[in-house]
Amino acid sequence: MNTEKPERGWRGTPDLWLDAAYQLLVEGGVEAVKVMPLAERLGLSRTSFYWHFPDREALLAGLVDRWKAKNTGNLVARCEAPAVTITEAMLNLFDCWYDDALFDSRLEFAMRTWSLTDPAVAAAMSEADATRVAAITALFRRFGYGAAEADTRARTLYLTQVGYIAVRSEESLDVRLSRNPAYVLTFCGVSPSEAEVAAFNARHPVR
Repeated sequence: MNTEKPERGWRGTPDLWLDAAYQLLVEGGVEAVKVMPLAERLGLSRTSFYWHFPDREALLAGLVDRWKAKNTGNLVARCEAPAVTITEAMLNLFDCWYDDALFDSRLEFAMRTWSLTDPAVAAAMSEADATRVAAITALFRRFGYGAAEADTRARTLYLTQVGYIAVRSEESLDVRLSRNPAYVLTFCGVSPSEAEVAAFNARHPVR
């Protein structure tokens, strides 16, 4: 293990500051994301922050960009992932709800809370919601669902997950996994095969 201290004058990196800002955001909301607490958490000087960001607003903009790329970008990618059946496609999307590397529910909750007091973030949230629903709708359309039905099913699926995030629902992984076949049936009208369920569960093992 390298125990050497960073060289004198080390100012961190933009990603390091953003990582720390993320932690403050999910722990205490946007009001907690301030330069001095960030510097103290990182053990760096306050002036080091301004080496990477002109002001706090630029840091907050970086958080918004990170959220867009992660949560919306990955959700759209999972909707577009190759699938032979609608049920396999549903489970591809469900990966987002089980893998924080794909879709960060803590960040999503923090962003939705932030959007209640910031019009610019509210606009970004509305755009993200529309993009995500459109991607899920396109998923259903790909498997032959009519336009109106695809839109309704997409909204049912998406708003259910938003509800889970909003109420901060807590379930054990085994309980969540056990509900997946019924959720897939509810959302698309078809039950997943045993092989599809087994493949999904193998991607998200209970430890």
